Amino acid sequence: MRRPKGIKTKKSVAKRFRITARGKVMRPHAGKRHLLQTKNPKRRRRLGRSSVVDPTDAYRILQNLPFSH
Repeated sequence: MRRPKGIKTKKSVAKRFRITARGKVMRPHAGKRHLLQTKNPKRRRRLGRSSVVDPTDAYRILQNLPFSH
């Protein structure tokens, strides 16, 4: 068996997270796909914006995105 050349980006992580220019990891909120009629408009707006990932989780995410930082 041959060894793979180089390191690869974990594509499932790359689709879920974005890295800002200053290196912060941003994530989308969960809960905006269905059952929206029971959520008030303020909550729906807030779920649309992305938020910063906690630093303890950001380290693990950056390990899976080797070419982003």
